[in-house]
Amino acid sequence: MRRALDERGQPSYRSRTMTHDAITLRGMRFHTLVGLLPHEENIPQPLELDVTVFLSLRRVGVTDSPKTLLDYRHLYRLVAESVGTSHHRLLEGLCELIASKALALDNVDRVRVAARKPHAPIPGPLESVEVVIERAREGAGPTA
Repeated sequence: MRRALDERGQPSYRSRTMTHDAITLRGMRFHTLVGLLPHEENIPQPLELDVTVFLSLRRVGVTDSPKTLLDYRHLYRLVAESVGTSHHRLLEGLCELIASKALALDNVDRVRVAARKPHAPIPGPLESVEVVIERAREGAGPTA
């Protein structure tokens, strides 16, 4: 532990470990071109995304000021613009794009992106295919 000052200049103690505060947008739904098969290049398919950003919410709790908050609408727009209308050959690539844009936001230390494709061309019963990635800002520590 290291000694630090809080928002009022009072001594406080903070762990050297990364924060576990998070904001999640769950179940965002889009129709987009995604996949490697010929029909997937021309026919939009449903895609569901969850995005969790890890950041410190300590200052927001102390100040109760929206100026210190990550705007959920901005995070949603970031995802929607990443999905866009262009063709995504791989879910993994789309997840990487979203993660890199989320990590560029102020105060975001780590991000988790989950993309589900409910109509994956699998020959059998299947709810969805899901790709999950977690990425951290350089120096933010492990993603566990």
